[in-house]
Amino acid sequence: MPGNPEAEAKKDLGNKAFAAKDYDEAIKYYTAAISIDSKNCVYYSNRSACHGGKGDWEKAANDAKECIKVNPEFIKGYYRLANAQSELNQFDAALATVRQGMAVDSNNSQLQKQMRQIKAKRDNQRRVQNATKTATSAATDNAPIRSLDPSVIKEVQDLQAQYRTTAKEFRDVQGKIRRAQLAKRTSELTKNQLEELPDESYSKLYRPVGKMFMLASESEITTHLDETIEKEGKNETSLSSKMEYLEKMMKSQQQNIQELTKSASE
Repeated sequence: MPGNPEAEAKKDLGNKAFAAKDYDEAIKYYTAAISIDSKNCVYYSNRSACHGGKGDWEKAANDAKECIKVNPEFIKGYYRLANAQSELNQFDAALATVRQGMAVDSNNSQLQKQMRQIKAKRDNQRRVQNATKTATSAATDNAPIRSLDPSVIKEVQDLQAQYRTTAKEFRDVQGKIRRAQLAKRTSELTKNQLEELPDESYSKLYRPVGKMFMLASESEITTHLDETIEKEGKNETSLSSKMEYLEKMMKSQQQNIQELTKSASE
Protein backbone atom coordinates (compact mmCIF):
# COMPACT_ATOMS: atom_id res chain seq x y z
CA MET A 1 0.00 0.00 0.00
CA PRO A 2 1.56 3.33 -1.08
CA GLY A 3 2.38 5.84 1.61
CA ASN A 4 0.91 9.29 2.08
CA PRO A 5 2.16 11.38 -0.88
CA GLU A 6 2.91 14.42 1.27
CA ALA A 7 4.77 12.31 3.85
CA GLU A 8 6.67 10.49 1.12
CA ALA A 9 7.76 13.84 -0.34
CA LYS A 10 9.20 14.79 3.06
CA LYS A 11 10.92 11.41 3.28
CA ASP A 12 12.51 11.92 -0.15
CA LEU A 13 13.91 15.28 0.99
CA GLY A 14 15.19 13.56 4.10
CA ASN A 15 16.89 10.89 1.97
CA LYS A 16 18.70 13.57 -0.03
CA ALA A 17 19.87 15.32 3.13
CA PHE A 18 20.91 11.97 4.56
CA ALA A 19 22.95 11.16 1.44
CA ALA A 20 24.78 14.46 1.95
CA LYS A 21 25.32 13.53 5.64
CA ASP A 22 23.31 16.56 6.70
CA TYR A 23 21.72 14.61 9.54
CA ASP A 24 20.03 17.55 11.25
CA GLU A 25 18.28 18.51 8.02
CA ALA A 26 17.31 14.90 7.36
CA ILE A 27 15.90 14.57 10.89
CA LYS A 28 13.77 17.64 10.26
CA TYR A 29 12.23 16.11 7.13
CA TYR A 30 11.70 12.66 8.64
CA THR A 31 10.05 14.29 11.66
CA ALA A 32 7.76 16.19 9.29
CA ALA A 33 6.91 12.91 7.55
CA ILE A 34 6.08 11.30 10.90
CA SER A 35 3.82 14.21 11.84
CA ILE A 36 1.86 13.52 8.65
CA ASP A 37 1.88 9.72 8.85
CA SER A 38 2.91 8.35 12.24
CA LYS A 39 2.16 4.75 11.23
CA ASN A 40 4.96 4.39 8.69
CA CYS A 41 7.82 2.46 10.31
CA VAL A 42 10.35 3.51 7.65
CA TYR A 43 10.29 7.14 8.81
CA TYR A 44 11.27 6.12 12.35
CA SER A 45 13.95 3.79 10.98
CA ASN A 46 15.45 6.52 8.83
CA ARG A 47 15.41 9.04 11.66
CA SER A 48 17.06 6.45 13.92
CA ALA A 49 19.84 6.12 11.33
CA CYS A 50 20.31 9.90 11.40
CA HIS A 51 20.63 9.95 15.18
CA GLY A 52 23.14 7.13 14.88
CA GLY A 53 25.10 9.11 12.32
CA LYS A 54 25.35 11.90 14.89
CA GLY A 55 26.37 9.49 17.64
CA ASP A 56 23.18 10.14 19.62
CA TRP A 57 22.50 6.50 20.40
CA GLU A 58 19.80 7.09 23.02
CA LYS A 59 17.59 8.84 20.46
CA ALA A 60 18.55 6.26 17.84
CA ALA A 61 17.35 3.51 20.19
CA ASN A 62 14.09 5.34 20.97
CA ASP A 63 13.21 5.75 17.30
CA ALA A 64 14.11 2.12 16.59
CA LYS A 65 11.80 1.00 19.41
CA GLU A 66 9.00 3.10 17.94
CA CYS A 67 9.74 1.59 14.52
CA ILE A 68 9.31 -1.94 15.94
CA LYS A 69 6.16 -0.88 17.78
CA VAL A 70 4.61 0.43 14.56
CA ASN A 71 5.61 -2.63 12.53
CA PRO A 72 7.01 -5.66 14.40
CA GLU A 73 7.62 -7.38 11.02
CA PHE A 74 10.08 -4.71 9.82
CA ILE A 75 13.49 -6.33 10.35
CA LYS A 76 15.47 -3.13 9.97
CA GLY A 77 13.92 -1.86 13.20
CA TYR A 78 15.54 -4.68 15.17
CA TYR A 79 18.87 -4.06 13.48
CA ARG A 80 18.72 -0.34 14.30
CA LEU A 81 17.80 -0.96 17.94
CA ALA A 82 20.46 -3.63 18.49
CA ASN A 83 23.10 -1.39 16.93
CA ALA A 84 22.18 1.51 19.21
CA GLN A 85 22.13 -0.74 22.28
CA SER A 86 25.53 -2.15 21.36
CA GLU A 87 26.96 1.37 21.03
CA LEU A 88 25.57 2.09 24.50
CA ASN A 89 27.37 -1.07 25.75
CA GLN A 90 24.02 -2.68 26.52
CA PHE A 91 25.17 -5.98 25.07
CA ASP A 92 22.63 -8.30 26.71
CA ALA A 93 19.78 -6.07 25.55
CA ALA A 94 21.29 -5.86 22.06
CA LEU A 95 21.55 -9.65 21.77
CA ALA A 96 17.96 -10.00 23.02
CA THR A 97 16.85 -7.55 20.31
CA VAL A 98 18.66 -9.51 17.62
CA ARG A 99 16.98 -12.71 18.81
CA GLN A 100 13.59 -10.99 18.60
CA GLY A 101 14.37 -9.99 15.03
CA MET A 102 15.51 -13.50 14.15
CA ALA A 103 12.22 -14.83 15.52
CA VAL A 104 10.63 -12.88 12.67
CA ASP A 105 13.26 -13.89 10.09
CA SER A 106 15.56 -16.66 11.33
CA ASN A 107 17.62 -16.66 8.12
CA ASN A 108 18.38 -12.94 8.04
CA SER A 109 22.12 -12.74 7.30
CA GLN A 110 22.39 -9.14 8.50
CA LEU A 111 21.08 -10.05 11.96
CA GLN A 112 23.25 -13.17 12.10
CA LYS A 113 26.33 -11.09 11.35
CA GLN A 114 25.25 -8.44 13.86
CA MET A 115 24.93 -11.06 16.60
CA ARG A 116 28.51 -12.22 15.98
CA GLN A 117 29.77 -8.62 16.08
CA ILE A 118 27.95 -7.82 19.33
CA LYS A 119 29.27 -10.96 21.02
CA ALA A 120 32.81 -10.13 19.90
CA LYS A 121 32.49 -6.57 21.22
CA ARG A 122 31.07 -7.82 24.53
CA ASP A 123 33.85 -10.39 24.95
CA ASN A 124 36.49 -7.80 24.13
CA GLN A 125 35.10 -5.39 26.73
CA ARG A 126 35.16 -8.16 29.32
CA ARG A 127 38.83 -8.82 28.56
CA VAL A 128 39.57 -5.14 28.95
CA GLN A 129 37.71 -4.98 32.27
CA ASN A 130 39.55 -8.04 33.59
CA ALA A 131 42.89 -6.60 32.55
CA THR A 132 42.01 -3.28 34.19
CA LYS A 133 41.23 -5.11 37.42
CA THR A 134 44.57 -6.86 37.17
CA ALA A 135 46.35 -3.54 36.68
CA THR A 136 44.51 -1.98 39.62
CA SER A 137 45.32 -4.97 41.79
CA ALA A 138 48.98 -4.79 40.88
CA ALA A 139 49.05 -1.10 41.78
CA THR A 140 47.43 -1.61 45.18
CA ASP A 141 48.39 -5.09 46.32
CA ASN A 142 52.17 -4.79 46.18
CA ALA A 143 53.42 -5.16 49.72
CA PRO A 144 55.62 -2.43 51.22
CA ILE A 145 59.21 -3.20 50.32
CA ARG A 146 61.15 -0.78 52.53
CA SER A 147 62.01 -3.47 55.09
CA LEU A 148 63.28 -5.94 52.51
CA ASP A 149 66.87 -6.70 51.61
CA PRO A 150 68.29 -4.02 49.25
CA SER A 151 68.95 -6.59 46.52
CA VAL A 152 65.34 -7.79 46.74
CA ILE A 153 64.09 -4.20 46.71
CA LYS A 154 66.03 -3.57 43.49
CA GLU A 155 64.59 -6.71 41.88
CA VAL A 156 61.05 -5.77 42.89
CA GLN A 157 61.50 -2.23 41.57
CA ASP A 158 62.75 -3.60 38.25
CA LEU A 159 59.73 -5.88 38.00
CA GLN A 160 57.40 -3.00 38.82
CA ALA A 161 59.02 -0.89 36.11
CA GLN A 162 58.53 -3.73 33.63
CA TYR A 163 54.91 -4.01 34.68
CA ARG A 164 54.29 -0.29 34.17
CA THR A 165 55.83 -0.51 30.70
CA THR A 166 53.63 -3.48 29.80
CA ALA A 167 50.54 -1.76 31.22
CA LYS A 168 51.23 1.33 29.12
CA GLU A 169 51.61 -0.78 25.98
CA PHE A 170 48.36 -2.57 26.89
CA ARG A 171 46.51 0.76 27.14
CA ASP A 172 47.96 1.88 23.81
CA VAL A 173 46.71 -1.31 22.15
CA GLN A 174 43.31 -0.78 23.75
CA GLY A 175 43.12 2.65 22.14
CA LYS A 176 44.10 1.26 18.74
CA ILE A 177 41.43 -1.45 19.01
CA ARG A 178 38.77 1.15 19.81
CA ARG A 179 39.81 3.21 16.79
CA ALA A 180 39.76 0.15 14.52
CA GLN A 181 36.32 -0.84 15.84
CA LEU A 182 35.02 2.68 15.30
CA ALA A 183 36.33 2.82 11.72
CA LYS A 184 34.85 -0.61 10.99
CA ARG A 185 31.45 0.18 12.55
CA THR A 186 31.28 3.53 10.78
CA SER A 187 31.95 1.87 7.41
CA GLU A 188 29.41 -0.87 8.13
CA LEU A 189 26.79 1.69 9.15
CA THR A 190 27.50 3.81 6.07
CA LYS A 191 27.21 0.75 3.82
CA ASN A 192 23.89 -0.24 5.38
CA GLN A 193 22.60 3.30 5.01
CA LEU A 194 23.79 3.37 1.40
CA GLU A 195 21.74 0.27 0.63
CA GLU A 196 18.60 2.06 1.83
CA LEU A 197 19.00 5.10 -0.39
CA PRO A 198 16.66 5.42 -3.37
CA ASP A 199 18.31 4.92 -6.75
CA GLU A 200 18.09 8.58 -7.68
CA SER A 201 20.39 9.47 -4.76
CA TYR A 202 23.32 7.59 -6.30
CA SER A 203 24.01 10.39 -8.76
CA LYS A 204 25.35 12.64 -5.98
CA LEU A 205 27.51 10.46 -3.77
CA TYR A 206 30.99 11.30 -2.59
CA ARG A 207 33.77 9.29 -0.95
CA PRO A 208 36.70 10.62 1.10
CA VAL A 209 40.13 10.80 -0.50
CA GLY A 210 42.58 12.13 2.08
CA LYS A 211 41.11 15.41 3.27
CA MET A 212 39.01 15.83 0.13
CA PHE A 213 35.76 14.33 -1.21
CA MET A 214 35.36 13.03 -4.74
CA LEU A 215 32.20 12.28 -6.69
CA ALA A 216 31.95 8.50 -6.98
CA SER A 217 29.58 5.80 -8.15
CA GLU A 218 27.64 3.58 -5.78
CA SER A 219 29.83 0.58 -6.69
CA GLU A 220 33.05 2.53 -6.07
CA ILE A 221 31.87 3.64 -2.64
CA THR A 222 30.70 0.13 -1.75
CA THR A 223 34.07 -1.31 -2.78
CA HIS A 224 35.88 1.32 -0.71
CA LEU A 225 33.70 0.55 2.33
CA ASP A 226 34.20 -3.22 1.94
CA GLU A 227 37.97 -2.75 1.79
CA THR A 228 37.90 -0.57 4.91
CA ILE A 229 35.74 -3.08 6.80
CA GLU A 230 38.07 -5.94 5.88
CA LYS A 231 41.21 -3.96 6.71
CA GLU A 232 39.97 -2.75 10.10
CA GLY A 233 38.59 -6.21 10.91
CA LYS A 234 42.00 -7.78 10.36
CA ASN A 235 43.62 -4.97 12.32
CA GLU A 236 41.23 -5.52 15.24
CA THR A 237 41.91 -9.28 15.24
CA SER A 238 45.67 -8.74 15.25
CA LEU A 239 45.50 -6.14 18.01
CA SER A 240 43.17 -8.31 20.10
CA SER A 241 45.73 -11.13 19.97
CA LYS A 242 48.42 -8.73 21.09
CA MET A 243 46.22 -7.47 23.91
CA GLU A 244 45.65 -11.02 25.14
CA TYR A 245 49.41 -11.61 25.13
CA LEU A 246 50.06 -8.40 27.08
CA GLU A 247 47.32 -9.28 29.55
CA LYS A 248 49.00 -12.63 30.26
CA MET A 249 52.35 -10.88 30.63
CA MET A 250 50.88 -8.41 33.13
CA LYS A 251 49.42 -11.23 35.22
CA SER A 252 52.76 -13.05 35.17
CA GLN A 253 54.65 -9.92 36.21
CA GLN A 254 52.17 -9.23 38.98
CA GLN A 255 52.51 -12.79 40.25
CA ASN A 256 56.31 -12.54 40.20
CA ILE A 257 56.19 -9.34 42.26
CA GLN A 258 53.82 -10.86 44.80
CA GLU A 259 55.83 -14.08 45.12
CA LEU A 260 59.12 -12.19 45.49
CA THR A 261 57.84 -9.87 48.21
CA LYS A 262 56.11 -12.73 50.02
CA SER A 263 59.18 -15.03 50.04
CA ALA A 264 61.47 -12.19 51.10
CA SER A 265 59.15 -11.31 53.99
CA GLU A 266 59.02 -14.85 55.38
